[in-house]
Amino acid sequence: MYFILRLLAVALFAIVIFVFGCGYCLLSPRNPENVYTIGRWFGKLSSLFGIKLNLRQTDASKEVGTCVYIANHQSNWDLVTVSNAVRPRAVTVGKKSLTYIPIFGAIYWLTGNILIDRNNRSKAMGTIGQVVDQIKENNVSVWLFPEGTRSRGRGLLPFKTGAFHAAIAAGVPIVPIVCSSTRDLSASRGDNGHVIVEIMDPISTEGITKEQVRELASRCHDVMEEKLAQLDAEVAELNKKA
Repeated sequence: MYFILRLLAVALFAIVIFVFGCGYCLLSPRNPENVYTIGRWFGKLSSLFGIKLNLRQTDASKEVGTCVYIANHQSNWDLVTVSNAVRPRAVTVGKKSLTYIPIFGAIYWLTGNILIDRNNRSKAMGTIGQVVDQIKENNVSVWLFPEGTRSRGRGLLPFKTGAFHAAIAAGVPIVPIVCSSTRDLSASRGDNGHVIVEIMDPISTEGITKEQVRELASRCHDVMEEKLAQLDAEVAELNKKA
């Protein structure tokens, strides 16, 4: 019953967001502020799925300014959980194939996100240069999933280096974002318990060269892996009390 009702609600939401979201974005197409607005709309769906979402942000991350955000990428649940952490003037970098998803694809393009072809390494590397240009010229931050694919309950996967190359080249800090594990969430369950999303302290790239990119990626991975374990333990305790 929950699954059917939620399916109907999401279908209705998709129609509303396509009509009003596209209309809103067409007033200022490809404006990076659109990402924040639409991201928060999707984030509102967390309560529809019985998720008690707790968004946290450190004081240092509130004052960081232009940066590269990196987040763990778990599943389609990210649309209603991690989307709550999207910050103003932050654009995402995603696969070009996302534009083929009905409704979502049109919104994704209109909001000003950067699209790359992961099957073509030369184009992907060229996009890193475009990311750096946008950071410097348009005063935007970028949001990337350094795992490069959904982890689907396998923990935090190894990081690819694109996000770290971009941060080093642009001379901006990296801000990790970690969402507690969502592998046990179910659209058929009335109460899906707690999910915590935390925007962490910035990690400086000052003085780091491109030759040290893997060291930087490893450091960020360790920090996020430790935070994921902490959040999962906290969520487990919260759900026990509930």
